[in-house]
Amino acid sequence: MKNYTNPTIAAIQAAPELFNLEKSLEKAATLTKEAAAKGADIVVFPESYLPAYPRGMNFGAIIGSRTDAGRSDFIRFVENSVVVPSEETEYLGEIARNNNVYLIMGITERDSKWSDTTLYCTVLFFSPDGKLLGKHRKLKPTGSERLIWGEGDGSTMPVFDTPFGKIGALICWENYMPLARAAMYSKGVQIYLAPTADMRESWQSTLRHIAMEGRCFVAGVNQYVTKSMYPEDLACYAELENAPDEMSKGGSAIVDPLGNYLVEPSWGREEILITTFDLDKITAAKFDFDPVGHYARNDIFQLQVNEEKQEPRKNFN
Repeated sequence: MKNYTNPTIAAIQAAPELFNLEKSLEKAATLTKEAAAKGADIVVFPESYLPAYPRGMNFGAIIGSRTDAGRSDFIRFVENSVVVPSEETEYLGEIARNNNVYLIMGITERDSKWSDTTLYCTVLFFSPDGKLLGKHRKLKPTGSERLIWGEGDGSTMPVFDTPFGKIGALICWENYMPLARAAMYSKGVQIYLAPTADMRESWQSTLRHIAMEGRCFVAGVNQYVTKSMYPEDLACYAELENAPDEMSKGGSAIVDPLGNYLVEPSWGREEILITTFDLDKITAAKFDFDPVGHYARNDIFQLQVNEEKQEPRKNFN
């Protein structure tokens, strides 16, 4: 294995200032600084931390009908989403640079090139010098998420080779897509990030399975959110009337390449989960199982991934 430096990673289990991009960026800066002070080299935030994962909301939509109030809340969600690149991504780069960390941030991305209102569930990767290394767009929003997010394509499935190992991410239920995981393994991912909104106990089995299947370190990162954190001036706030007080109870955890917890799941609070990876454990784990090496059987199975960027008007001048 390449001579990497063992990294310290921080998984940020926290809520943003929901539907307020400016204040959420400020909170992200504070939390990143706190993680860096604890020795973090890599800092990971949850799915759609900016500006919110709008759990419990339907934006006034039922099959065959939408409401004006729901459209109003969607406007607010769009206006607080993140254009890439933008002043907001420059600020995130400054956070990474000021704290000398790799910063991995879950956002809702607004596509300013083709459609100013099409949104994507995206993960951004920043290096310690503040550079935006790239992004991953969620390939398939789940269930009602399709109301608010479009689909990513194969052009944003990066794995970055860093001094701390090869880092990549899949978002939430993308991690149930076997071929998406196989694509990550084929790129040699060693630090596999799984920002999510899934707080179920069964999600823990997924994190541990991926670690064992990919023989990689896995950090699952979720938000902790209460109903009281939602702005009461949302047009569809009444949608939350019957929602539980604890909207997302967390469940962030960090797992080693043999499926053992390095940090047990955290429930019921905002918390920074932090640990140091011994990258030699990847080599030890691959002694008896290497999914893209001696266990791959490439004579039988082959994986094809279309990594071409799909642009709606690419054939027009």
